Amino acid sequence: MTTRAMSNPIANTAASSSSTVNSNSATTAAEGGATAPREIRRSISGSGGGGGFWKQTSNAVPGRPSCQPVRVGGGAVAAAQTNVPGSGAKPTGFGNNTTATGTSSSTTAATLPSSNSNKMANATSSFKVFEQSVSDAWDIREEFMAENMGHPGGRGVAAGDVTSVAAKQIVKMPEPVEVAPSHLSSSSQSYRRDSSSTFCPPETGRPIKHTKVEALVSSPSIELEDLRKLSWQGLTPNSRAKAWKILCGYLPGNAARQEEVILRKQEEYQRYVDQYFRTKDQDIHQETYRQIHIDIPRMSPVVGLFQQRCVQEIFERILYIWAIRHPASGYVQGINDLVTPFFLVFLRECLAKAGKLPDVGGDTVGVQDSPSGGKAVVPSEIDVESALPEDVRNSIEADSFWCLTVVLDGIQDNYTFAQPGIQLKVKQLEDLVTRIDGELHNHLRGNDVAYLQFAFRWMNNLLMRELPVQASIRLWDTYLSQADGFSHFHLYVCAAFLIRWKSELMKKTDFHTLLMFLQNLPTAKWGDSEINLLVAEAYQLSYMFADAPSHLGRKSNSTSSSS
Repeated sequence: MTTRAMSNPIANTAASSSSTVNSNSATTAAEGGATAPREIRRSISGSGGGGGFWKQTSNAVPGRPSCQPVRVGGGAVAAAQTNVPGSGAKPTGFGNNTTATGTSSSTTAATLPSSNSNKMANATSSFKVFEQSVSDAWDIREEFMAENMGHPGGRGVAAGDVTSVAAKQIVKMPEPVEVAPSHLSSSSQSYRRDSSSTFCPPETGRPIKHTKVEALVSSPSIELEDLRKLSWQGLTPNSRAKAWKILCGYLPGNAARQEEVILRKQEEYQRYVDQYFRTKDQDIHQETYRQIHIDIPRMSPVVGLFQQRCVQEIFERILYIWAIRHPASGYVQGINDLVTPFFLVFLRECLAKAGKLPDVGGDTVGVQDSPSGGKAVVPSEIDVESALPEDVRNSIEADSFWCLTVVLDGIQDNYTFAQPGIQLKVKQLEDLVTRIDGELHNHLRGNDVAYLQFAFRWMNNLLMRELPVQASIRLWDTYLSQADGFSHFHLYVCAAFLIRWKSELMKKTDFHTLLMFLQNLPTAKWGDSEINLLVAEAYQLSYMFADAPSHLGRKSNSTSSSS
């Protein structure tokens, strides 16, 4: 595919010594930094056959400012002129004798006699307007493109930013060059471009979005909407802990207030521990603590880590205090899984600050293989008690408690008596799949598989038991980027997740094999790429059905009307 780009007219420089200018001609910018006039005739052509930088044409294009000579007064001919800001040079027109070569150029221009110069019409037009009008008037060859892409920095320069380049003769381009995919390679000469038209050297191995989110999180003032947009596509391990705290409303976006707020919240949580945790042995709360104490060792996303007594005590305090402060729901099995993402993310942050993580480079700092074959957020064999001092462990515990509280406040009806929130969401999932894929729905129902038998856990644990911990954390990046991610968008993620396994489910033709497959889905190797696809498919479903309740109610309406 031919590579096309827009280029500034080649900046022209004169000899180092001054030249005498007569009344009918003038030289271009002199040595010392004056830039050349920015409009030239279309009669410029490259050397050799097959075109050049300019396509020769004398035809005026309708709707575009013309670069043809303008007749003024008593028939004098002048070219369009423009002032060069900061150059100190007077406008100079270009005549038909202007020429250019492929590498360097010198241009002569014909101007009006001084007696008629004050009679010239106002034919001035900005260079940018002219450039846009003739954006298809020149054609860059591949060798010229390769030469420019070899410049340090690998990016174009804004239009008109032509400095004194009498010795270097560098051509600067208003826009980065669009390169066909066939021209890109994995070598250091290839560059990538993001939506903001900036290039990113491939040797860094970091997508530009990762650099953006880390720069935003470390900035002194963080706009919540900007952070949400970047979080939707996934956060980096280095930015995730702070970003999650801000997205949960736990930290303010103003960096000057963050330390004060977090210290106050951590002290408040410590007062809760002193006030409530001592009551765990009382008869009224003994059953709650006993159930928590039983459930904690059962969590095994990162097996070695959750067998440490220090970690289990942190989870016990978090869950017990939350249950005591929320008597309408109390503790329900499944809530313990929802602490895991926050704890692991905040633990990793503190381990990184303490230098306790192995450096494996890039965005995978501190990530190593887990026994399940996936990727663990922190090394599973690390001893938390010996690696971190008590005050740091207390800060991780407090941060996890407050962020968990924010998430559960949005879905608390999932955990009240009889769990009506989950019952409703499972019914909505069934209605949604009926509208999206009736064949799959009929196959499940035809084999007596009820949605409640497999989807209850999906809603209760937010897919924590269905996905590896690293994949769940990536999914939570998207959930936290929305105000109703856990309460609303999760429904569409579950629908996309179920449809994802349609081909395997259609091959199974009995209740037992269908239910066993749905309760043990093969997601052990899932990572960010699978979650990105799942989130994209869920967004499509949300876009089509979220604001169209008639889609979900069509079956019941048609049934009632027929009766």
